[in-house]
Amino acid sequence: MTEVSDDYGRQPPRRRVPGPARPARPGHPARAGGGGRRPGPGARPARRPGPPRGTAPRAFRLGSPRPRLRLVGFALALVLIAFVVRLLQVQAVDASTYTAKAELNRYVVHTLTAARGGITDRNGVALATTVDAYDITADPTMFTREQLRIDDGPEQAAALLAPILGEDEDELAATLRPGNEQLRYVRLARARTPQEWNQIQDLKSALSKKAETDGSTVNVLAGVFADPSSKRIYPNGDLAAGVIGWVNVEGEGSGGLERQLDKTLAGQDGEIRYAQSGGHQVPTVGANETPAVPGSDVELTLDRDIQWAAQDAISEQVRKSRADGGYVIVQDTRTGEILAMANSPGFDPGDLAHADPDALGNGALQDAFEPGSTAKVMSMAAVLEEEAATAGTHVTVPNRLHRGDRLFKDDIDHPTWYLTLNGVLAKSSNIGTILATGELGRTQKEANQVLYSYLRKFGLGSYSGLGFPGETKGILAAPGQWSTSQQYTIPFGQGVSINALQAASVYSTIANGGVRIEPTLVKGTKDAEGGYTPAKKPKKTRVISEKTAKTLSQMLESVVDDEEGTGTKARIPGYRVAGKTGTANRVDPATGQYKGYTSSFAGFAPADQPRVTVYCAIQNATEGSYFGGQICGPVYKQVMEFALKTLQVPPTGTGPAKLPVTFTP
Repeated sequence: MTEVSDDYGRQPPRRRVPGPARPARPGHPARAGGGGRRPGPGARPARRPGPPRGTAPRAFRLGSPRPRLRLVGFALALVLIAFVVRLLQVQAVDASTYTAKAELNRYVVHTLTAARGGITDRNGVALATTVDAYDITADPTMFTREQLRIDDGPEQAAALLAPILGEDEDELAATLRPGNEQLRYVRLARARTPQEWNQIQDLKSALSKKAETDGSTVNVLAGVFADPSSKRIYPNGDLAAGVIGWVNVEGEGSGGLERQLDKTLAGQDGEIRYAQSGGHQVPTVGANETPAVPGSDVELTLDRDIQWAAQDAISEQVRKSRADGGYVIVQDTRTGEILAMANSPGFDPGDLAHADPDALGNGALQDAFEPGSTAKVMSMAAVLEEEAATAGTHVTVPNRLHRGDRLFKDDIDHPTWYLTLNGVLAKSSNIGTILATGELGRTQKEANQVLYSYLRKFGLGSYSGLGFPGETKGILAAPGQWSTSQQYTIPFGQGVSINALQAASVYSTIANGGVRIEPTLVKGTKDAEGGYTPAKKPKKTRVISEKTAKTLSQMLESVVDDEEGTGTKARIPGYRVAGKTGTANRVDPATGQYKGYTSSFAGFAPADQPRVTVYCAIQNATEGSYFGGQICGPVYKQVMEFALKTLQVPPTGTGPAKLPVTFTP
């Protein structure tokens, strides 16, 4: 029989299954209740024995489950309400905010840099151009530990990139590990050559292939990319650098014509917006693109070959003279176009990191200096135009001349000279010039006012009209402000300041028959569609009569052709040359005190049918001669000869005018 335990752990009383009745043993009475008989059908079963008296069974009652169900239901209801409120906030109240965040993370906007226009010389030779390049970029989120499973991903990537890009390794690593962990785009380097980007791509591919077979290798360059860009290059190095200028790291014009014409050259940037994943564009999602508009090409008046000749000549003379610097201007006398504008020392606009900061800029336009005797031609122009004298007027020149509070002299001691007005210019006499300009008015005050008016007409004290960045207009005070000494020094070029282009323009005005043409550097522009727009025609102003201009040309020939002249080193076989020397005390820009000299030579050729003006100035020559005729005369000759041949100007067919220089008292 199997015993089964009840709920309380006690065994129930055993029940005997009724079996066949057994006869009573002899001598034993029958079992109680049995009567010795087997119960038949319908008989009442025997009563189960109960628990012993005095002992009550232990009973347990379970609590009602309803309170617990209510509590659980209430908690679930609170959770559901929280989800519903948050869902309403995300999808209704703050929907636009979250949409914007999603767009920010998913979509990338890049600027499409417009191709910068080129700069060419008058013959279409490239002086500045733009080539394809790449901005090296990266997605910082792809260098994290979660992505690469290493802690020094940025450092490893920087170590590989630094030698290729030539950038500091620590700076690259810092860029790849920005403070903003959500930043998806950084620029590692600008305007790099296709060769540099190809090196990076090859390295990326090698790391990727190795990572496929070697589980310990990580492609730390997977997050490095490139944006198509452009790079400004200057094919001729430092040629005309002072004129052309340069662009900064942002691709913006920062000096010279690059700055002045930046809007024309730069064009208009475009923009592209596309969906990205893992730093790559998703091809199945459309992109919105605003195309870039390329900049216009600019054609200059410069002639590359003449510019080279001018730059070579002035650089060599500055070196020989151990001078602070120098400039050469070459101008077409008929049009006012500048054929060359050279500076020494110069710089390479494509390598500013190694450039001398003091050499940056364009000294020919930005330096103001006292011109010295080259300015005497304006004094003579005033005297001739006002009919105060003629080229043959006799001028007695003593060794010393007392005027105002000073005693004036010429550059050399001499006995009394008996010169014509032409001889005063030929021998560059300061005293003779003072005497001649004194005839411009009944009083010195009137004479000053007349001279001032002519200086202004020739362009002194005014900007040239080029609009060049940093150009100086020089210093020319009103005659009422002239000191006692300035009344007598300004006629021979001291006490007044000009720049090199102003000086060249004076001689071009005389060569052009007395009509001043505003100098120009730009011939025209060509847009992206090939449309050419010529530059605005320069302003023309008559300064002196054609007769006066012709007389001055003949007088200037005496400076070069006559043995009494100071400019004999500027002679050019086969050509009639008109010119003037100049040697002036120089104001040191660092101290504001006179130190050294400004040596110069100005002139044009052929004198009878002028085509080209050349002006040369050298600042503070410290070795050898410092006289303008000695060190600038040869530069003038070298540059003028080259220009005449380049422009195919035929030799002069007539002889010089041979005006008298002296007279017999």
